[in-house]
Amino acid sequence: MLTTSCTHVTSFFFRIIPSQEKAQECLYKAFGYDWYFLRLRTTMEETSREAVATAVQRVAGMLQRSDQLDKVEQYRRREARKKASVEARLKAAIQSQLDGVRTGLTQLHSALLDVKDIQGSLADVSKDWRQSINTIENLKDVKDAVVQHSQLASAVENLKNIFSVPEIVADTQQLIEQGELLQAHRKLMELECSRDDLMYEQYRMDSKNTSDMNLISIYFEDVQGLSDELAKQLWMVLQRSMVTVRRDPTMLVSVVRIIEREVKIDRRMVDRKKQSGFIPPGRPKRWKDKMFEVLEGTVSTRIEGTQSVTREADKMWLVRLLEITRKYVLDDLIVVKNLMVQCFPQHYDTFNRFFGLYHNAVSSRVKELAAEDLEANEIVSMLTWVLNTYKSVEMMGHPDLASECDINALEALLPQDVVDDLLSKYVKTFTSNITGWLRKALETDKKDWQKETEPEADQDGYYQTTLPAIVFQMFEQNLQVAAQIDGDFKEQVLKLCLKQMNTFLIRYREEAVTYKEEHLRDRQLPQCYVQYMIAIINNCQTFKESINSLKRKYSQSSEPTDSDAAIERTLSEVAKEGCQFLLDEVFLDLEHHLYELMTRKWLTGSHAVDTICVTVEDYFNDFNKIKKPFNQEMTSEALRRVVVEYIKAVMQKRITFKNADERREGADRMIKEADQFKFLFRKLAAVSAHETLFTVSTSITGGEDTDRLCGAIAAIAEVFKLTDPTLLFLEVTTLVSKYPDIREEHIQALLAVRGDASREMRQMIIGTLSENKVTYSAVTQPIFKDIAVPTITNTMTSMTSMATAKLLK
Repeated sequence: MLTTSCTHVTSFFFRIIPSQEKAQECLYKAFGYDWYFLRLRTTMEETSREAVATAVQRVAGMLQRSDQLDKVEQYRRREARKKASVEARLKAAIQSQLDGVRTGLTQLHSALLDVKDIQGSLADVSKDWRQSINTIENLKDVKDAVVQHSQLASAVENLKNIFSVPEIVADTQQLIEQGELLQAHRKLMELECSRDDLMYEQYRMDSKNTSDMNLISIYFEDVQGLSDELAKQLWMVLQRSMVTVRRDPTMLVSVVRIIEREVKIDRRMVDRKKQSGFIPPGRPKRWKDKMFEVLEGTVSTRIEGTQSVTREADKMWLVRLLEITRKYVLDDLIVVKNLMVQCFPQHYDTFNRFFGLYHNAVSSRVKELAAEDLEANEIVSMLTWVLNTYKSVEMMGHPDLASECDINALEALLPQDVVDDLLSKYVKTFTSNITGWLRKALETDKKDWQKETEPEADQDGYYQTTLPAIVFQMFEQNLQVAAQIDGDFKEQVLKLCLKQMNTFLIRYREEAVTYKEEHLRDRQLPQCYVQYMIAIINNCQTFKESINSLKRKYSQSSEPTDSDAAIERTLSEVAKEGCQFLLDEVFLDLEHHLYELMTRKWLTGSHAVDTICVTVEDYFNDFNKIKKPFNQEMTSEALRRVVVEYIKAVMQKRITFKNADERREGADRMIKEADQFKFLFRKLAAVSAHETLFTVSTSITGGEDTDRLCGAIAAIAEVFKLTDPTLLFLEVTTLVSKYPDIREEHIQALLAVRGDASREMRQMIIGTLSENKVTYSAVTQPIFKDIAVPTITNTMTSMTSMATAKLLK
């Protein structure tokens, strides 16, 4: 029961007290050492029982089989040896512990004796100190005497200087005026040292005695004036340091030495203030900080002083100002590197310090200039200088400076928002200017259109005006300027140019239409209408080539933009309309002769087609001045319009053949005239090609178109030429198979002109063709699609017009 209670109490103490040593100490105090030994005995009994149980288990494990009984004696001896070994180790450990305890007790006893000796000594010291307090108080007079002696000694030591202060002041003033700055500073230091020592001794004796302090200050009042005068001379030398270092670098070295002396004195005075609380008047001087302020002001003044011209006196004032700034900064930094660095201590990092000062001064000056109301060309000059020239080899990146500094570590001269504002202002001004330039260029070109002389031709003989050259010269100049500023800005200006170009071309198209309408009011004016319309068409090709050239030269992207597509479309429309206007001019002259086709006069021997061919060929002598590919398109369109007009004459039923002879005669004439057209336009196509290789390809491709178009006239002639009416259906079917876009009204008109087709035959042919209608491919260019067959009213009106024209003739 007692053992169980002890166990519970012990567990409780060890649970609430984390430290095992503390728990045991509490148990000792609570129950005494008897309880502890009782607990120890209980623990040993439990350990003995656990050992016996473990041994029994181990022996049971060894003797599980019968053959193991023979080894019992062997097992017993082995265990006996182990037991003896363990007991020996235990004895050795216990003996070692006992020796350690004995040693420890001996040392504790010795320490106790030492403590008692020290305690006695401290008591003696305390007794002696109490007895000496009165003696220390009696030495106060001695202390005051020592301080007074120190002051007197300092006064005696500085007595010579004290009595000679006026003389030294005068000498120092003279040395300063003579420029002997080192000697002047040496005398100044002597005066300041005398004053400061006297003041310090007075402060030590009686810090509250301000009257004596003021007396000393008044006596040495000229010293501060000398210090200020010397400082002025130092700052003057530093302000002219760029000139001084070239002429007399020793003067600059002297200034730096004086400032270094003052730095050391300042440091010493500040340290003494920390110890005693006293610091002389005027300290610390901080001349080193003032030196850098003066140098910074000198650099700023030098940069600001470069503005020798104004906008009113010189339009290129900003370019001159920036160039002067560049030259001054570069020259000064080279002087700093080669001469001035040697005049300053190494730890000043002189070059990098000056490099930073010049950078900051230039940045401030550039910001001031950017805040002014700059014009477009001035903005370009400013940004080109800031973004390119400043860090180039012409200035901060100069080879002589490259080894001393890293230009990539420099901050931007202008903040990005200021650069963006300048660029935005330039773009706005450029947009306004280029709109005016383009308008003025177009007005000038329009005046040329009214001239009585032909326009100039290029080296290949093609008519042209100066408009494309003027426009793209403007674009080229502005893009070159933009490229100097920045690559992205160059792209922006190029897009702006293309956008303005599209607007300009729309206006160009409108003026070309107006030019044509004015000509139609009086076809005699202007005299060179055809030649200048050709020049307008050729300008479109020149514009296209120039735009592509600009994009290749100034754009890094090959992707087409919306402006590209719009410009391409507008140029094509201007050129096609110009070609249409020229063909309209041709067919206005051919109108009367076209009216003669398929009439009685034509059948009896009219020369209308001969005149048409001569007129077309004459016009195309001028049209050969049109550039490719518009000249080939002109030839093809002219052939198509001639054939369409010829077929229209057939469809208008101006004549009805009376008999087979008239039909044969008319058909032969149509075939002959078709051959005339074919020969003429093959010739024109070959002439427009110019080159042999291209002539071959044109004769193949263009020849096919010519054969097909002229073949339509011949195919109609075959319908008229047929003598057997019963075969008329087959001939018409052949015509329809060749030209699927022919309509019923066209067949009816042809049969009406033929004159011998009965009503039943016409209905049979039309009906059969309707049942077996042939669809034509969209690839094949239609001929009959746009040819209308006039009604009876239209026919009467046409006949009346022809009769009126004949009467007028």
